[in-house]
Amino acid sequence: MSRRTPIRAKRTGAAALELAILLPLLIFLFIIGIDYARVFYSTVTITNCARNGAIYGSLDPTHSVDTTGIKSAAIADAGNLSPAPEVSSTVGVDSAGDTYVSVTVTGSFQTVTNFPGVPATTTITRTVQMRVQPLLPKNS
Repeated sequence: MSRRTPIRAKRTGAAALELAILLPLLIFLFIIGIDYARVFYSTVTITNCARNGAIYGSLDPTHSVDTTGIKSAAIADAGNLSPAPEVSSTVGVDSAGDTYVSVTVTGSFQTVTNFPGVPATTTITRTVQMRVQPLLPKNS
């Protein structure tokens, strides 16, 4: 007696059907990953811009009131952002009598696609505050 092998039904096109069902989900997840990476990059860049402006302003009292220099120091790191972020700076004195400079950088971020329930444009704002180094007394 010979054994008969069971007859299997042919599954032609099953892989193509599975791909057709899953492909929109995979593309959607890929676009979400791209947008997440872009917003993370923009946030890190805007934070670095605020930090660079605050470092420039905290060098000494002369630099702390140089708003043009603070703005150019902050924008120097934002070459890849479009549109360029806005920079504002203030100088103040805290309760201990120390002078500080506060630099705020505001940029806008736009997603690649419009997701339902998520705004297409988001504003990213970062503020960095640093103490201004006092001028050292000169030796007579």
